[in-house]
Amino acid sequence: MKRRAFTKIFGATATASAFPFNFAFAKNNELMKQNIKPNRLKKGDLIQLVTPASPCSEEKIQKAISNLEGQGFRVKYSDAIRLRNGHLAGTDAERLADFHSAFKNKEVKAVWCVRGGYGCTRILPQLDYKLIRQNPKILIGYSDVTALLNAIYQRTGLVGFHGPVGATPFTEYNIQHLNATLLQAKSPQIITLSQKNLEKEDSSYQPAIITGGKAIGSLVGGNLCLLASMAGTPFQVDFKGKLVFMEDVGEKPYRIDRMLTQLLQSSNLHLAKGIILGVFEDCLPKNEEFSMTLLETLTERLGNLNIPVLYGFSFGHIQNMCIFPMGVQAQLNVEKMEVTLLESGVL
Repeated sequence: MKRRAFTKIFGATATASAFPFNFAFAKNNELMKQNIKPNRLKKGDLIQLVTPASPCSEEKIQKAISNLEGQGFRVKYSDAIRLRNGHLAGTDAERLADFHSAFKNKEVKAVWCVRGGYGCTRILPQLDYKLIRQNPKILIGYSDVTALLNAIYQRTGLVGFHGPVGATPFTEYNIQHLNATLLQAKSPQIITLSQKNLEKEDSSYQPAIITGGKAIGSLVGGNLCLLASMAGTPFQVDFKGKLVFMEDVGEKPYRIDRMLTQLLQSSNLHLAKGIILGVFEDCLPKNEEFSMTLLETLTERLGNLNIPVLYGFSFGHIQNMCIFPMGVQAQLNVEKMEVTLLESGVL
């Protein structure tokens, strides 16, 4: 894709989408009533590593340990972290047991996912939401962990954190936001784009205004593929009045079109206050002659919602990423390309 495609400001598309008017969420008496914020982290706190989705290589496990110990935390993990069941990190029962044990342990202050992959949606019905609500602590990860963060937030009100998995390189940008968000509880916290991302020649890293303006709402979202796969289930994400953040990796424009279309037709995404799109790395078409560009696809699907939409914010399957606390009030300023956390995600 040509770089100029990412600097052009796209207008709204001429044809309005047909949105569902009879949308209803599954009733559940466990749906959260108010936010529950975990305690902030302190140097020396104990963090438990978990693998609720795909299995991890020993290299990734050691990387996660090194990352967290390098920031002054103590790290623990059970033998379950090295389990493998085909494409999963153990059976559903084994992954659930390890996840629940991390929340039961009073000494553990944060549950940190080593990686994403696939498998979190399988265990959502069996999660002990009462246990999690009664033992609030920091849960952090991204990619497939999107399913856990959103389901737990909706069922318990516990603020989870969309941010680096344990095996992610802890760059200067990542550490800056880890400290500000999880340790210092900085509020308000203005999040700006990573300079390292802006310096990349890859055009998918270049930010673009799809629809200008400002918006305030509670943060929800994560990986686009996961948000689409949760649509139509009891764990479907409620986007109404929210500030929605979305990203993906390795998906060609027609697949992104398909997932956004699914969300627009099956959920209340059209009622969001604003949309923050991350860096969609490796999502450029193989042949532009026979495909919309990435940004054209995003604009065609989201540019007619009459809400602020920004592409290229510093999160996603990339090295330099900020941390978004699920459910906290935030403001998007598209023209300034900033997101401000109006409240902290921890106590």
